[in-house]
Amino acid sequence: MSELDCFIERIQNICGQDTAVLDLTKARQVVKEINEFLYTNYDGIGTINELGMELNYFSDFHKYWHEHHREIIDLQISDSACGKVADALHDVYVRTVGRAFSEVYDTNNLSVEDICRIRFLTANQDFRGSRNFAELSEIFLSDPSIFDERCIVEAPADFVKSIGMTSLSQNDKRLQFAKRISQFLLEHDSSPYNIIDCFDRNVSEFRQALIQYDGAGYGNKKADMFIRDMVVLGVWENITGFDRIDVASDINTIKVALRTGILTSAIPLVSSFIDIFGYQYGYVDEVNAAAWRRVWEIWKDQYPNETISSPCLLDYFIYNVVGRQFCKESLCIFECELGHRFKWHNARNRTCQICYVNDNRRERAKLIGKIIPCNDADGNIAIRETNFYRSGIANPSFEQCPFQEICDEYGMKQLLPPKSISIMGQTGWTTAYTNKDAGGGGLMA
Repeated sequence: MSELDCFIERIQNICGQDTAVLDLTKARQVVKEINEFLYTNYDGIGTINELGMELNYFSDFHKYWHEHHREIIDLQISDSACGKVADALHDVYVRTVGRAFSEVYDTNNLSVEDICRIRFLTANQDFRGSRNFAELSEIFLSDPSIFDERCIVEAPADFVKSIGMTSLSQNDKRLQFAKRISQFLLEHDSSPYNIIDCFDRNVSEFRQALIQYDGAGYGNKKADMFIRDMVVLGVWENITGFDRIDVASDINTIKVALRTGILTSAIPLVSSFIDIFGYQYGYVDEVNAAAWRRVWEIWKDQYPNETISSPCLLDYFIYNVVGRQFCKESLCIFECELGHRFKWHNARNRTCQICYVNDNRRERAKLIGKIIPCNDADGNIAIRETNFYRSGIANPSFEQCPFQEICDEYGMKQLLPPKSISIMGQTGWTTAYTNKDAGGGGLMA
């Protein structure tokens, strides 16, 4: 019997024949069984290899989830939906002359060697919006030795502090990432700019080596993003294997994949509290990249003269424009003390715009809700204020998301991407262990 079968049997034994009403004694037993099944372990539960370490299973549910999560979630790629999205991207390409699929960094007039060094040694860190390339380049210009791999290996804490990471969580992991990626360079006796030569300038082979180097912090997403930027910025030229680099899978590209229907699941994705050790997240990440690759393949087959050279170049538009600008709750609904209700593009607004326009009076208004622009006939109020619309690269400008009709057809605009809880760190799974009958344990806020 599986761990889940045994759990169900124990619950049935507690409840007996009549499950309609539970007395307090039975209710206590049921809660105890749920907690033990999901969140406690015991001597002899077994081990699993994660992050290059042998770790105990978290619980009986963890063992079951590890083995069966793929068949339970059952992700599928819809060719029909991929074809519709490919047509929409064709329209975007035509209306922007391809410019929607490129992004230009402010590189601070640095050399390609220095651009590569800064990106390579920091792309494995999760900055959560706290640092952009321009800011990192200023740190580099103030003291280039901060980004010397030999110095980083000797004192990774100094590097993490210098680039402003100490205020974020999971510093132990960040120190490891900084040190290990520097060791990667030293082991290859190379610089970031020249490391591609160690792999015969094949970015696909370089990507694989980067991902497989334990403890360096380069998973699929970060490796794909780094390689994409090196090619787009002209840092690495005359390379091969670029068409094998995928869309950098993250919550935004996953969200768009789910809502357009190119990626479907047998059940709504589970909470990260259930997704112990991030098995669902890794699975979704993998199939999401494959789904966007399928979109790119269909687009390439149908419009061979205009298709971008690699699936990873979809990322600029899918992630930054659709995911972060169009497909979020940015249309704000306000109401003033006189009963006027109106829609606006900024949640910081505090003035009734109806009173102001009609009577030149400033009446106070309060925010009563936010919705995705594509869920409202006045969604263009928010769309017109996005960076993409205001950039003027589309002619005519988009006043609705180019995927809106696709999402309307499949009716899945409510779907949300998965979240992930770190295995390691102060608030990670490995610090949340507790044994049966001990009580306590759990993740910390």
